[in-house]
Amino acid sequence: MFNPHQQDCIEVLMEKAKRGQIDRRTFLKGMGLMAALPLALRSGVSFAAGDKPLVVVNWGGDAIKAFGKAWTEGFSKATGIPVKIDGSGPTEGAIRTQMSSGRVSWDVVDAESSILQNLGKENLVEPIDYSIVSKDKVLPGFAYEYGIADYMLSYVIAYDSERFGDKAPKTWADFWDVKTFPGKRTLYKWMNGMLEAALLADGVPADKLYPLDVPRALKKIDELKPHVLAFWGSGAETQQLLIEGEVSMGAVWNTRAKVITEDSEGRIKWTFDNALLGCSNWGVLKGNPAGKDAAMRFIAYAQDPQSQVELFKLFCNGPANPAAASLIPADMRHLNCTDPDNLSKQVMLSHEWYTDHYAVALEQYLTHVSK
Repeated sequence: MFNPHQQDCIEVLMEKAKRGQIDRRTFLKGMGLMAALPLALRSGVSFAAGDKPLVVVNWGGDAIKAFGKAWTEGFSKATGIPVKIDGSGPTEGAIRTQMSSGRVSWDVVDAESSILQNLGKENLVEPIDYSIVSKDKVLPGFAYEYGIADYMLSYVIAYDSERFGDKAPKTWADFWDVKTFPGKRTLYKWMNGMLEAALLADGVPADKLYPLDVPRALKKIDELKPHVLAFWGSGAETQQLLIEGEVSMGAVWNTRAKVITEDSEGRIKWTFDNALLGCSNWGVLKGNPAGKDAAMRFIAYAQDPQSQVELFKLFCNGPANPAAASLIPADMRHLNCTDPDNLSKQVMLSHEWYTDHYAVALEQYLTHVSK
């Protein structure tokens, strides 16, 4: 499973650069932040000459490859820290291939928690060393045995305010109510949060969601399918569908929802009401070339709250470190999914359930929605 959310953040940054909304320095800074390297820069970490470079792997694709090289060269000259960005994406299959070949070349990877936990149980991923990494520098419930949250994201309801006037949708039951809120919908292709949304729409209380009743959720999605124009796979798709008026409502990432609101001059609106909160995670491969200690120290440095604020300013990814919330400018705090005022409105996705059921449930979901 790839990480389309992080790829979407890179695409948003590229769009801003093309429009002249950010300068070259900010663009390169953003590219680096998506690999979390400036977090290490602020830490003052150094490695002895001759040490192997620390390879940090994220999902930036060509954008990271094109601009990361220029940025990391300057970084290494300034700090003496040998670091390499690999934007090829640490899919579960790629990690397994490295481990089975015996030629591990990655150190720190950004992956979904369920993948890291299952790989860890197979002795392919290191347990997080909590004598180095701090559980206190991440939101409660997001520090796991084989991974720890690096940033947070939410699935929110975005809607066309011109179609509904003063009566705005606020719940997933409203999202499913095509009589009161007419128009086409768009849902996420890769399942995350969509089963929960369907069950909430069907009347399941938020505190009774797990374990998810997958058949019931798929049945509820069947009710909406005649009104679902597309199951989106990228943030750019949601932007096009909503701005061009092809759908009146969509379940989208909060990061892309912000951009859509700006580009529609406020016509497309959204809130964190009933949003579904999840995270992306750092993990360390077993036998990583730079050494477990260096990788754990890097993750620890990536917990710096001010650096997470910088990431938020560029992409609107929620800081995983709760200490960062108060450092965000007051006029931007309403956009932070981990702001205390917003956390209370949301439902947290269950790491435990996804770890135990992700692969089977995803196959059922993809088979079902493609019919």
